[in-house]
Amino acid sequence: MSIRFQADNDLKRIIVDATLRREPRIDFQTARAARLDGLDDEAVLRLATSQSRILLSHEKRTMPKALAWFVASGGTSPGVLLVIPQSAPIRDVVETLILIWADDRQNEWQNLIKIPF
Repeated sequence: MSIRFQADNDLKRIIVDATLRREPRIDFQTARAARLDGLDDEAVLRLATSQSRILLSHEKRTMPKALAWFVASGGTSPGVLLVIPQSAPIRDVVETLILIWADDRQNEWQNLIKIPF
């Protein structure tokens, strides 16, 4: 099974669109498609986990704590990628996501927050 991504509500939509434009085979679900409006970080993590998706977010303030709580409570997350700073060049973010997807080592991200940008 290939790596799949889930956009958080705060992730810039252009990141999803540009990634899919460059590599249409990537399974990258938008926040809208996942109906994330009004969900707290823990609920978003549960949803991403239930669909085996790595969560992408800009939320550096609350997401690390939410993931730590989720894992401490017995959850197993496919992982979280923080896109920081929000002003990171879209091209760089897209290229990194495509490399992560192409590498296809799902377990490498499990229960981790990474800032690869």
